[in-house]
Amino acid sequence: MIKKLLFAAAIFAAIISTFATTVFADYYSSGITLYKSMKGEEVFNLQNDLRSLGYFNYGPTGYFGSATEQSVIAFQRDNNLAADGIVGRATAREIKVDKVILQGEQYLGVPYVWGGMSPSGFDCSGFTHYVFLKNGITLPRTSALLYEAGKWVPRSDLKPGDLVFFSTYKPGPSHVGIYIGNSQFIHASSGANKVTISDINKTYYAQRYVGARRVIQ
Repeated sequence: MIKKLLFAAAIFAAIISTFATTVFADYYSSGITLYKSMKGEEVFNLQNDLRSLGYFNYGPTGYFGSATEQSVIAFQRDNNLAADGIVGRATAREIKVDKVILQGEQYLGVPYVWGGMSPSGFDCSGFTHYVFLKNGITLPRTSALLYEAGKWVPRSDLKPGDLVFFSTYKPGPSHVGIYIGNSQFIHASSGANKVTISDINKTYYAQRYVGARRVIQ
């Protein structure tokens, strides 16, 4: 009996590890400022993130040298940030947002599955939960609970990475997606039967929009 319990615990731990293991911008989560001449794991993670976004063309070394600085400046310029080569809160946030969106786009076309929360099939909140978890942010599992996460933002102030909510099959926030800019959001759609990108101004969604939350501050 004890052996069975230990085996079950090991399996459970492995499952949790599979969902939790990822490379993400933990310098964002810890609020560390990174700049030239620094070295360590945080710089390694930064280089890895910049590389995945197409800004760093070398293997990560963990040393913040001139190549890393120029990569940061290029990213900052493309995102209308102060191009100082220093990774503070604003730059770290934009890297995190871009990583979340890039992660979500990898699953375009994955089938919609009610209750699904893995690349074999997602429902809307399962997709949102999974994408953020892969980037080091743990969110609630259901649309209703997600609607209580982070802080409320008006539609006029939507930014990429915000969660957008709609009242679809029942009253209240019953559907959720990730805003990616230009009035578009990515989500697991039961109507399209897959992960897709939709226009928030499309009549169907415009009439059912109920609000937005910012979980990447």
